[in-house]
Amino acid sequence: MGMANWSVTDYDREIFQRELDSFVPDRIFDAHGHLYTLAQFRDDKAPDWLRSGPSVADFTAFREWMDMIHPGRECDGLLFPYPHLSLDTNEANRFLASEVRPHPKSRAQMLITPDMDPEFVRETVRREKFAGLKCYHIYAQGHTGPTWEANVEHYLAEPHVRIAHEEGLSITLHMVKARAMADAANQATIRRYCETYPNMRMILAHAARGFNPHHTIEGIGALGGLRNVWCDTSAVTDSGAFEAIVQTLGVSRLLYGADFPVTHLRSRCVAIGDSFLWLSAENTKLEASYAEIRLTLVAIESLRALKVACRSLRLTDAEVEAVFFGNAAELYGL
Repeated sequence: MGMANWSVTDYDREIFQRELDSFVPDRIFDAHGHLYTLAQFRDDKAPDWLRSGPSVADFTAFREWMDMIHPGRECDGLLFPYPHLSLDTNEANRFLASEVRPHPKSRAQMLITPDMDPEFVRETVRREKFAGLKCYHIYAQGHTGPTWEANVEHYLAEPHVRIAHEEGLSITLHMVKARAMADAANQATIRRYCETYPNMRMILAHAARGFNPHHTIEGIGALGGLRNVWCDTSAVTDSGAFEAIVQTLGVSRLLYGADFPVTHLRSRCVAIGDSFLWLSAENTKLEASYAEIRLTLVAIESLRALKVACRSLRLTDAEVEAVFFGNAAELYGL
């Protein structure tokens, strides 16, 4: 019960060997990961749980830590900084670009804030060879109240979407609002951005923020017919959202993502009513009369959910390989 974050134990390895080793292909493009150093967080404000991990989470560390979860796989990915209000974004972007540049099968996205001058974004993308942009709700502007209720426009400014269209960039969007993909305002903005800027490729993080799968199941149909929208699987531990995405948008629109370093937390996200809760040893009484309850890692729970979805959808081996690599290879011209 007391197993720590940032540790991969025999218990975790046994689950992977038994359930996932025969499912996860040899070659992986992980479409959602963060590279950072603890020094990038000003005034020593890095989140506590990051401090118990590596002080330099560079490209090598990303590969090493992920190899502990899915051993022996050839792993590249789409990587971005770790968004945080104390983060030095310029330093974080510079570090990220320098780490990813030597790896031709990986890609980097620039962390943007809505107040950045669009031409500054364009120049930085060209200079650092970024493949896309990464926005995040904590930087929302023009919104009062908690940022997890912000409209997409508050943290993904339209001039930045135009730059993405003109430069052929992807944008990873972690939408917020209580009902996520089922929220009419989210649906309208994503659809408008995708239709107005067809050369921009939109990647909806966390299975279109399907931490409660019912929201994605209810709302994903609003994006039907769009040719420039994808969803990553990162940190989602329920299969329903994955199934809805494949059934509605097609198997070519689902990208495997793990969400390093969230991968190495011992937790699982559970849909409750119209919301969701991340269960952990800290917030949950892990006691039962019938069994010992032990948490495994987010990355393993998410892979299990993806396997359930692939089986329910009767995906072929080639389609599973497309989710793990081929779809991203096509998107990024690998």
